[in-house]
Amino acid sequence: MVETRLAIYTDGACEPNPGPGGYGVVLLYGGKKRELSQGYLLTTNNRMEIMAAIAALETLNNPTAVTLYSDSKYLVDAMTHGRARSWKESGWVRKAGRRVPNSDLWERLLILDDKYDLTYIWVKGHSGDRFNEVADALSYKAIESQNKIEDVGYLKQIEEERERPTKISEEGQPCRKCSTPVIKRTPRRKVKKGQSYYFEYYLFCPKCKTMYVVEDAKRYFKQDSIF
Repeated sequence: MVETRLAIYTDGACEPNPGPGGYGVVLLYGGKKRELSQGYLLTTNNRMEIMAAIAALETLNNPTAVTLYSDSKYLVDAMTHGRARSWKESGWVRKAGRRVPNSDLWERLLILDDKYDLTYIWVKGHSGDRFNEVADALSYKAIESQNKIEDVGYLKQIEEERERPTKISEEGQPCRKCSTPVIKRTPRRKVKKGQSYYFEYYLFCPKCKTMYVVEDAKRYFKQDSIF
């Protein structure tokens, strides 16, 4: 009987992390096998896990039922529990206000996820699963390859982090967590007995609701004017 569901085994690796990385893919369908791999000059292990799934799905010509096996809980849990979709709906900003890493790759994977009948299954790494071991070997072979390419998305992510100011002190600066320009807010001041100072204003991100206390906004009470 010919298998009607495509099986994909994916794995990603990085040595060190971050550092040179690679992914490996094994596609099985109708008794046939195909292998894919690619190395990158600078990336992360998590990016390679997602990229392996993307690379495999982007090679498919026609929509079909797919079972994707991965030893990455980061990948499998994000897709099966709906976390990746929730991150997208929140504009790639988490509840704590921090930006979701690897949003460029999650965006690509979600598009592919909508295209195919996909089932994600976690397999324990290095547990004897034949094709998981093959994918793992391919990923490390890709790291050692002389044909590694740039992970443009990761380089852009690094650059964005560098451009974010280490200290938020002025209205209009990008929020360190989501890059939205911060605005000035006046606090509802309640002076407590014995308090020697207050803040005339603070900076606030209207998107992720992060508050920044500004040292220049600190004002001191005159000793003889309190109570």
